[in-house]
Amino acid sequence: MENMEVSSELIRERVVEALRTIYDPEIPVNIYEIGLVYEVRVSPDGAAHIVMTLTSPTCPVAESLPPEVERTVAAVEGVTSAKVEITWDPPWDPEMMSEAAKLELGIF
Repeated sequence: MENMEVSSELIRERVVEALRTIYDPEIPVNIYEIGLVYEVRVSPDGAAHIVMTLTSPTCPVAESLPPEVERTVAAVEGVTSAKVEITWDPPWDPEMMSEAAKLELGIF
């Protein structure tokens, strides 16, 4: 029988890959690399919980991006449910971007 920890970790990796396919329409970099995703948890039963933020509370995609993330994560093989939790603590800051995102945007 497959170890549940390994299975949860594999699903988590798939979720992260799926998150890398979602782009903020104002920034040509995916939401994972620009640092909007704070936490990705997958329980042994396949329930995915994403803690994320937006670039600002007045972000134009505040209504559409979280449901898009839920739909994308829910479609990942092995995920049984997907929940997105929006948080403003800590507030997003450009320093949260990965080196790849900063390079893509020309920020040094």
